[in-house]
Amino acid sequence: MARVSGKNKKRIIITFGIIMVLMLLLAFRLAWIQVVKAEEYSEMAIDQQTSDIPLEAKRGSIYDRNGEELATSAACYTVWARPAQIKENYTNDSQIKEVSSKLAVVLDMDSSEIEEKLTKEQALIKIAKYLDKATADKVKDLKITGIEIAENTKRYYPMGNFASQLLGSVNDDNEGRTGVELQYDEYLSGVAGRWIKNTDINGNTLSYGMEQYYQAEDGLNVVLTIDEVLQHYAENAIANGMKETEANSILCLVMDPKTGDILAMASNPGFDPNNPLEPDSESELAAFEKMTDEEQTAYLNQMWRNPMVSDTYEPGSTFKLITVSSALESGITTMSNQYTCNVSYTVPGTNVTLHCWSSKAHGTQSLKEAVGNSCNPVMMQLGLAMGKETFYDYLKMYGITATSKTGIDLPGEANAIVQVEENIGPVEVATMSYGHGVAITPIQLITAVSAIGNDGVLMQPRVVKELTDSDGNT
Repeated sequence: MARVSGKNKKRIIITFGIIMVLMLLLAFRLAWIQVVKAEEYSEMAIDQQTSDIPLEAKRGSIYDRNGEELATSAACYTVWARPAQIKENYTNDSQIKEVSSKLAVVLDMDSSEIEEKLTKEQALIKIAKYLDKATADKVKDLKITGIEIAENTKRYYPMGNFASQLLGSVNDDNEGRTGVELQYDEYLSGVAGRWIKNTDINGNTLSYGMEQYYQAEDGLNVVLTIDEVLQHYAENAIANGMKETEANSILCLVMDPKTGDILAMASNPGFDPNNPLEPDSESELAAFEKMTDEEQTAYLNQMWRNPMVSDTYEPGSTFKLITVSSALESGITTMSNQYTCNVSYTVPGTNVTLHCWSSKAHGTQSLKEAVGNSCNPVMMQLGLAMGKETFYDYLKMYGITATSKTGIDLPGEANAIVQVEENIGPVEVATMSYGHGVAITPIQLITAVSAIGNDGVLMQPRVVKELTDSDGNT
């Protein structure tokens, strides 16, 4: 038997040593992967094998009080991409560019924009949305691994620029942005679902994998107190008024005094909620396109704003109904009392002279005639006769204070601007009595005046009558 030379023996030992070191390193590496990094790699494997497709809930519709549809949701499709699958199946840049070009042709998009999305380090990314069925089918026919299509909905307003500030609009994620859409968003939006399944690298369902389908729960329908016919009359009336008077804005509110239901809420100018990011007028659109980003943002916020609940103004002569009714209720006047108007009126105890709106004296008149003539001097006499304490007590009962709101179910309601009682004198009381020196929202004014027609009962205004499900149950 030949003996191993010392030189060969040394080589064997070195080789064996190297093998042992490599085996030891391999063992450490195996332990690192299977023990230390086991959870991380397991999650990566699950992520690669799991297809999680969001299922958007159908947003509830909005109806008028008689069931006329004012806002609905139409079926559409969204294209999603899984960049990890794209990279694994289309390994070089030219293949990804080719895929991007094919999608760009079908989706009418820039291929570079699609390519950027396909190569992002994200598990799931949205490529395009609001597609019709024909376009979605064309994308399916491309049979691109890593591209998925989900069915969802898009908001549609069949009457366009109609009660736009009241209805509001939704953003790109189908979430309420303004108006009823925002106020009742949690009821309208429903609960999104998901379709989770195990797939191979090509997106095919694994035979041994699990599959879970969570059905989306559709949103509730909102039934408004608005009467679509009355709303049309109001919209047409203020549109004609805009042409005749060349006013910047005209508003119209109609309320049922007995219930507080708003039957019409119209404002001009408005906007088309189907395209809420642009003015509805061509001339305004031309000016809008020349604005800076900051100016456009300010313009849109003003365009979406509902002035009937968010804007205050000096009510002027319409406020005289509050003054007269308060004076009658407090007992400082009666329908048989007589008053004299000489155009001007000097506030007692001051050197301040205030004037009637008319340059011609109304002369001697009854209280009824004074209201019909909208006579400022008579209103001043009534306000001063009540005194600021009594006058403010009645304003509070009518809901007209610096801290109170009507509580209407719309976002962005503003407070009235009323001077602090302790800081005002006879002149301020006199001017407030005919609607100056105080600022209120249109909804506060109509709510207060409606109380006069409801035997003194002040109702909380509302624009939503009920919420219903898809079966019509309230």
